[in-house]
Amino acid sequence: MGRLAILGALHEEIADLLAAMDPGAAIHRIAMRDFHVGTLWGTPCVIALSRIGKVAAAATASIVIQEFKASRVVFTGLAGGLHEDVEVGDVVVASALMQHDMDARPLFGQYEIPLLGRERFDADPVLSERLLESAGQFVRQGGLPAGPGGQPPRVHHGLIATGDVFVNSNDYAHQLRQRLPDALCLEMEGGAMAQVCYEFGVPFAVLRVISDQADHAAKADFTDFLVNLARVYTAGILAPLLKSGALREA
Repeated sequence: MGRLAILGALHEEIADLLAAMDPGAAIHRIAMRDFHVGTLWGTPCVIALSRIGKVAAAATASIVIQEFKASRVVFTGLAGGLHEDVEVGDVVVASALMQHDMDARPLFGQYEIPLLGRERFDADPVLSERLLESAGQFVRQGGLPAGPGGQPPRVHHGLIATGDVFVNSNDYAHQLRQRLPDALCLEMEGGAMAQVCYEFGVPFAVLRVISDQADHAAKADFTDFLVNLARVYTAGILAPLLKSGALREA
């Protein structure tokens, strides 16, 4: 069985995973990226920092699949909340991903990926279910900050929208809510990674933690969450799955 690939766009999102890899992990430098290959809590893994944006994510996903024979890919990190039911501190596991800035009309339909004939890419149900279960257990343990409304963090399963834009505008976020009423959150990598995995026939899943509400305060909220909490969620959710071998079997 091939390796599990774990990707993140920013160092803080994967820092604790890198620190927990076995000491014998090797680092391979390809295309200005470091790929850490070894064992993480008993699971053979390749972990990489993709950097931000769709092109960066697509390039990194292609490399882990072709060069390191990754048989499953998990993208983890932060996202801006879009749906009214999603609050800062909540966890979102993707059921599917789409690119909200793809628009090749009139040649193709809005959001349709040209020549693939589809707008959305479905996440692997087995990987996603295991992430949902682990995320649920993690938030039920307590100890995490309450959301803006005072409620404990919740776990959601649904559509994630990807685009090459950091949304920090109330007006633009409102427009996206109108256009994509079922989208739970916004990020900048998952939809591109999903397209690459789809084309290679590799199962994938996306785990996102809501750091902001994609509004005028998004920059400050995102930065604070990234520095103080991002790594806590990532390691807290993934560690039990890797230690149990659940992702080796998926």
